[in-house]
Amino acid sequence: MRTVGVRGVLFVALVWALGCGGGEPLRVTAVDLGRSLNSDNSVGVHTTRFKPDQTIYASVHTTGSGSAAMVARWLYSGRMVSETKKDVSYTREAATEFHIQNPSGFPPGEYTVEIVVNGEKVDAKEFRVEK
Repeated sequence: MRTVGVRGVLFVALVWALGCGGGEPLRVTAVDLGRSLNSDNSVGVHTTRFKPDQTIYASVHTTGSGSAAMVARWLYSGRMVSETKKDVSYTREAATEFHIQNPSGFPPGEYTVEIVVNGEKVDAKEFRVEK
C-alpha cells in the first residue's frame, strides 16, 4: 500500500485553492436602480423616480467567486408585491438583473426593493413612483 506524502497533500491543497476556493467569496458591492440596462446587466439610466407605466430595474453588483441564491423583494408601502429568485454562480465581478413591471401601472407612492442573498438581507433601495 502506498501512502501520500506531505508534498502530495500540499500539491492537492494548492490546486484546490487556486481552482475553486482560494479567492474572495461572492459578495454584494452595490445595488443600482434605473429605467434601462446595459448589455452587462448594469443600469443604463440611473434614477429613483419612475412613472407608473415604466419598468423598474435593479442591478445587483457582486465581486468574488461563488454561488448564491439571490432574491429581489419588491415592496409597496411595506407590503411585498413581488419576489424574484435567481441562482447565480460567478468567478469574477458581475451584475445580476431584476425588474418589475405592471401592465396596468404602478400606484404612485413609496417603494423599496430588498436584496437577499442566501437568506440574508444585504441591501435595500427606496424609490418613488410619481404621475
